[in-house]
Amino acid sequence: MITKPVFLYLYHQSYYQINNLSIMSKTRLLFLTEQLNNMENPRKENRQRVANLVIENEKLFKELVSITFDVENKVSIKAAWVLEWICTRHYLKWILPHLEEFSQKISTLKFDSAIRPCAKICEHLAIAYYSKNENKVKEKLTKTHIDAIIATGFDWLITPQKIAVRAYTMTFLYLFGTENDWIHPELKYLITTKIIDESKGCKARGSFILKQIEKHQKLNS
Repeated sequence: MITKPVFLYLYHQSYYQINNLSIMSKTRLLFLTEQLNNMENPRKENRQRVANLVIENEKLFKELVSITFDVENKVSIKAAWVLEWICTRHYLKWILPHLEEFSQKISTLKFDSAIRPCAKICEHLAIAYYSKNENKVKEKLTKTHIDAIIATGFDWLITPQKIAVRAYTMTFLYLFGTENDWIHPELKYLITTKIIDESKGCKARGSFILKQIEKHQKLNS
């Protein structure tokens, strides 16, 4: 049986530990925000410099995700640049513990320059999910995550977006459509009636995706 003095000691120890963790988290957040604010532009060396700081201290990654979805703050754009750099060039697996937050909050992004990197991460997740090689994405990416990404993807195709966002989105929707029968007809409709005429880049990617859809249909007919 725990005596009252022992209980009080353990309570205070837990309180101080939780308080210290909170202080450390705020310190990391402030430090990372400062580093992001110091980025002048998304040039390779700038993104890699801040990415290196996060890679050297993995605990900063959680704060990076949080800043990315601080959607009213323009520093979220720079956070998204670095998030994409880490996920697509270094460790895609680092986003896996944050898939719930990522998949649910990408729909809240407001700045074009933050949407593009997150669309690219979605594309990489889909490619990994359907890879022939075993990987952690196959284990961690759930139907709930996929459904949320698909819903946001169609929003990105319907609303005005940059060419790169369109391209990444068409790719990951095509891939998820290989297991969701309703996606390919909707995707095909949007490409042929809207997207393919928006620009040369959209036409090129759209035409490629249409051919992939046709090929998939023939294989499964």
